[in-house]
Amino acid sequence: MTKVLVLYYSTYGHVETMAEAVAEGARQAGADVAVKRVPETVPQEIAEKSHFKLDQKAPIATVEELPEYDAIIFGAPTRFGTVASQMRSFIDQTGGLWFSGKLVGKVGSVFTSTATQHGGQESTILSFIPTLLHHGMVVVGLPYSFAGQMNMDEITGGSPYGASTLAKSDGSRAPSANELDGARFQGRHVAEIAAKLAR
Repeated sequence: MTKVLVLYYSTYGHVETMAEAVAEGARQAGADVAVKRVPETVPQEIAEKSHFKLDQKAPIATVEELPEYDAIIFGAPTRFGTVASQMRSFIDQTGGLWFSGKLVGKVGSVFTSTATQHGGQESTILSFIPTLLHHGMVVVGLPYSFAGQMNMDEITGGSPYGASTLAKSDGSRAPSANELDGARFQGRHVAEIAAKLAR
C-alpha cells in the first residue's frame, strides 16, 4: 500500500482543515495516510496572546521519518508571499536527507492558505517547489482536471500549483466547499501518482 504523509503547519486552523481534506482524498485512492504537523517555533505566551490554534490533534513529525513515505504533501500558510517560517525551519533540517538522497524519486506536493486573494496564493507554493526539486522529488500540483479552480462565480483558492484557501485578514473565512474539493482532489491525485511510481 502506498504511504502518504500530509505534513502541515497551521496557525489558526485553516491549513489544518485543508490537510484533513487532502488526507481524505489520498485515502480515497487507497493510500495509507498519516497526518502530522511541524513544531511551533513561536513562544507559548506569544502564541496564546495571538490566538493561535494550539489544540491541534495531529502528532509532531520528525525529519528522520520522511523517507518512510512514498509521497509527502506539504501544507503551510503564507508569510509575506512565501511559506511560513515554522515549515521552513523544519525543512531546513533535512540536509542529511538531501546529502544521502533519501527523498529522491518520492512525490512532493504543496497546498497553502492566505489572508487575501493576492497575498501569496501562487508564490508561496512556487517558492517551495525548488526545495522539493533539490531533494529530487517528483513535483505534483493540482491539474486543471479539477475544474473547480476555474470557478468564476465565487472567490476561491486553487491553482495548477496546488490547492489553497483564503482566510480573510481577520481569519474569519473558513475553507469553502470548492477549496476543500480541490484539496481532496490533490490528495487523491498525488496518491494515485505515487502508487504508479511504486509499481
